[in-house]
Amino acid sequence: MASVTQQITVADILNRLGPVPIARVRTNPPPGQATEQDVIDAEVQENRLFELFDGVLLEKTMGFYESYLASLLGQFLGAFVREHDLGIVAGADGMLKLCQGQVRIPDVSYVSWSKLPGRRVPLEPIPELVPDLAIEVISKHNTEREMSRKLGEYFDAGVRSVWYVYPSTRTIRVFHSASRHDDVTASETLHGGEILPGFQLPLAQLFAAPLVSESELEADSD
Repeated sequence: MASVTQQITVADILNRLGPVPIARVRTNPPPGQATEQDVIDAEVQENRLFELFDGVLLEKTMGFYESYLASLLGQFLGAFVREHDLGIVAGADGMLKLCQGQVRIPDVSYVSWSKLPGRRVPLEPIPELVPDLAIEVISKHNTEREMSRKLGEYFDAGVRSVWYVYPSTRTIRVFHSASRHDDVTASETLHGGEILPGFQLPLAQLFAAPLVSESELEADSD
């Protein structure tokens, strides 16, 4: 982990996270010197979400369709969790401290009551809390290396299951560990497994909205 005095170059960031768009990397404070307070300040003062990777602020970006999917999936999960009194579900701005100096923001997260003493919802802006389930909706700005690293961090921290939602293929990849997963397609049903026993969601319901291709969008703008 980088110390607060260590300088990190753009080349270092690209080596760790892949060719992420440079616009996602915050240069003030300098890479390698950012803290959790900088994450909080950016959200409060600028309404922008940044994850903290080894002292580097990396902006969390989502397109409208990705945001729509995350919100809809969160609604399905939230309704099930409330009905069965299992815990809480947080949305796309729910910042979590998985370990010292590392802040992640899953697009949807589920935390069981067993991890919340007295069933109290944390009030701090970045609680030190490991969810049972973390969900990421993959956008075109996410690199394979970035998401691979996040996957390992989730499981190293103690997350029990991770779902990666791929809008372009209408697929959800359900990770049981960093090296073991199942793919659920749009014609199949997503199951909650041991994390959310009894939860079922036909993905045709999640991916019901028709996609618009980039060529169609360009034609409409002409």
